[in-house]
Amino acid sequence: MAPTEAEKKAAAAAAEGDDASSDAGFGICYVREKVLKELKEQVKAGKEITKDAVDKLTADEDIDPEEMMVPVDMAGLGDDIEDMDALMEKLGAKGIAEAFIAAEERFKANKDKMEADSVPQPMTAKEWKELAEEAELEDMESEDLEDEEEEEELDDEDEEGDEEPAAKKAKTS
Repeated sequence: MAPTEAEKKAAAAAAEGDDASSDAGFGICYVREKVLKELKEQVKAGKEITKDAVDKLTADEDIDPEEMMVPVDMAGLGDDIEDMDALMEKLGAKGIAEAFIAAEERFKANKDKMEADSVPQPMTAKEWKELAEEAELEDMESEDLEDEEEEEELDDEDEEGDEEPAAKKAKTS
């Protein structure tokens, strides 16, 4: 089943780490389902969790295009999710694995609170990558527009400053 337009927007925002649903208190991010399951089993068994294992959750290199990506709700981590290295120092690999496991549970518990037509759905890695690329292009386009607007404003200010003051009228007696 192909994702709906609302799902595409949410997924694209999530793929970029920018959350379209953050206003509603959700921090949707997509992770590799297979890796998440493996991490759950390792945590449950009390096995050591490595940084490499955690990095694979969100890795987009060397991934089978048909592998499933699942949405998780990272709202509990706030902006920390943006810097995985800092998060690794703060929580360690096991802490990050536990945070992603909790995020999956949070998503499942809260998806009923989302608008039915915008609940992010699992998708293939290929679909996820395509949405991420689209979102990246849109971000680049909006940045270009912002840059152009700033340049126009600066040009307008320069033009205003270049005008010579009106010549004074000669006094007549």
